[in-house]
Amino acid sequence: MAQNVLLLDGGLGQELIRRSADPAHHHWSLQVMLEAPDLVSEVHRDFCLAGAQIACLNTYAVTRARLARGEGLAPLATHLDRARELAQKGIEAANAPDTALISSLPPLVASYRADTQLPFEQMVDEYCELIELQVAAVDGFIAETIPSIAEAKGVLTAAAQANTRIVLGLTVSDDNGLLLRSGESLSDTLEAIAPWDPLAVVINCSKPEAVSQALPVLAESGWPFGAYANGFTAIDALEPGGVVDVLEARNDLNPDQYALFVAQWLELGATIIGGCCEVGPAHIAAMHRLISDRGLNSAGWKALTSE
Repeated sequence: MAQNVLLLDGGLGQELIRRSADPAHHHWSLQVMLEAPDLVSEVHRDFCLAGAQIACLNTYAVTRARLARGEGLAPLATHLDRARELAQKGIEAANAPDTALISSLPPLVASYRADTQLPFEQMVDEYCELIELQVAAVDGFIAETIPSIAEAKGVLTAAAQANTRIVLGLTVSDDNGLLLRSGESLSDTLEAIAPWDPLAVVINCSKPEAVSQALPVLAESGWPFGAYANGFTAIDALEPGGVVDVLEARNDLNPDQYALFVAQWLELGATIIGGCCEVGPAHIAAMHRLISDRGLNSAGWKALTSE
């Protein structure tokens, strides 16, 4: 029987930076929804046209801690609603009505940095708020770039309290794909999250080489698994509250080169693939061709939730 594969989209934020003439800042991904909303919809459209089966909303920067760093920003719910509206507009422009609207549940304070995480009960409360504000209006959630066991438990606890199952996206060390960014082992993490039974576990926003090292561990978990890597040379220059445009893109990960990594992941049994920062529509199109060339079944989000 042919393997079912869910094709995610790519790195929305970096694609927006690439297309905009305005300089990025730490609230840029929120301001762009107000100042250049068509840009957001167009990126969603192009990912759909490339073959993505989900539209991951522009909600990665929508947390209380991140909004608190700015002035005069709209309330949390306003940004969430706007992100969903713009994704829906992009889906309609691509004439892709089966595309699932999926909201990103990010690290609440800063990417990659476990040392910035909130106290556990506060984490759960803030994730609960994000889920409750959106659960009736989206098709599902992916917790993205989760760097530690504690934050993984926090977002999974919140999802359980909302009676919803989510995809858990973990980020691993670029130097050792067997460790989370926190330094905790990936195998210990999978054991720790077992009581919550996520829909799937993926590795995201890590180098593809580290992803390839991590996936055999995920393959032993029993959950559907997969990956969507980034295209950065390194992430060390990004400080809490900083802007990802300080990071440098690799020049050796064009769509065909990225697809070679994805082919390895499929051979390991991955059933969820896509891209994170610096992975654009052309990369998604290359993955779509790879799925087709291998005779794999292109399965949407509903297939994942019905397993």
